[in-house]
Amino acid sequence: MALTIEEQIKAIEDEIAKTQYNKATQGHIGLLKAKIARLRMEQDKRRAASGGGGQGYSVKKSGNATIALVGFPSVGKSTLLTKLTDAKSEVASYAFTTVDVIPGIMYYKFAKIQVLDLPGLIRDASRGKGRGREVLAVVRTADLILFVIDVYDTNVQVLMDELYNSGIRLNTRPPNVVITKTDRGGIEIKPTVQLTKITPEMASDMVAAYGHVNAEVIIRDDIDEEQLIDVLTGNRVYMNSVTVVNKVDLADAEYLEEVKERLKDYDPVFISANKEIGLEELKEAVYQKLQFIHVFLKPQGKEADMDEPMVIMGGSTVGDLCDRIHRAFRRNFRYANVWGDSAKFPGQMVGVDHVLANGDIVTIVVKRGAD
Repeated sequence: MALTIEEQIKAIEDEIAKTQYNKATQGHIGLLKAKIARLRMEQDKRRAASGGGGQGYSVKKSGNATIALVGFPSVGKSTLLTKLTDAKSEVASYAFTTVDVIPGIMYYKFAKIQVLDLPGLIRDASRGKGRGREVLAVVRTADLILFVIDVYDTNVQVLMDELYNSGIRLNTRPPNVVITKTDRGGIEIKPTVQLTKITPEMASDMVAAYGHVNAEVIIRDDIDEEQLIDVLTGNRVYMNSVTVVNKVDLADAEYLEEVKERLKDYDPVFISANKEIGLEELKEAVYQKLQFIHVFLKPQGKEADMDEPMVIMGGSTVGDLCDRIHRAFRRNFRYANVWGDSAKFPGQMVGVDHVLANGDIVTIVVKRGAD
């Protein structure tokens, strides 16, 4: 009798668990991980096709960016949402108060930031426990994650592991690897850097184990096997995060120093949502992590409005700015003039693909009589 996908994954996981990791076994373990990744992709496809997983949460995105409050039950996420935004989220002193996604809007430095209060995550949420898959699906759509933890329960790594297992990669960028299917020739690995974490042979075997027969693989980063699997899977989300330690008003100074030392690698922000301690520092940390820039609009033949900047994400183009102003602007776009750091000279004429810089002044010209 053929094994189910779940049974196949479990068998491979058991084999990995009993295999000691060293240089001699690294390639074998990489192959097994690639096989698991392929099986999980197949599992997700079947689940989606069958409509499994129950009803998900529906959230309409709003504002310049969206941040998701992620934490264990009863850590103060609802109180934090209420203090930061205009939302009213039910607050109680027992776990699992929030049973839906509650949105609110936070205003800071001309930015309009949507904040989502999510049901608490628990261990094995990435496997579906406690409606974990539905919550994590919402998290994947955000622009920034706020990990909210209790000052007396600081194991934020459990939350990060659940996000990792659901395909969310934190505070890093996608590996610079390009896989192109070819008609013949097998699998050809072409590194442009020295590989120290995997060998070309191991990379080739993993690509084959994932199901490719003929492919050209250009590797421009010194990646490990996990990063190669991320590229092969292709459904990873790369996001920044901020760690927030809540309820600091309940701890004494000596214990707080212990917590700061324990969490120093996470660079946390310490707050008390209930007492409104540290909220301004948190807003600034969020703003910096979202990497907003300000640009100023200059109507044709008039002075620029230097009092009310447009807030957009760093790396945004003139086309993105058009979308922020009005949905018809991109459709009817003719050209733009730009003054500032992104321009080669003052008033440079640019197109929709021009990338803007902080402090730029922009005039957008659209077709006359356009809708």
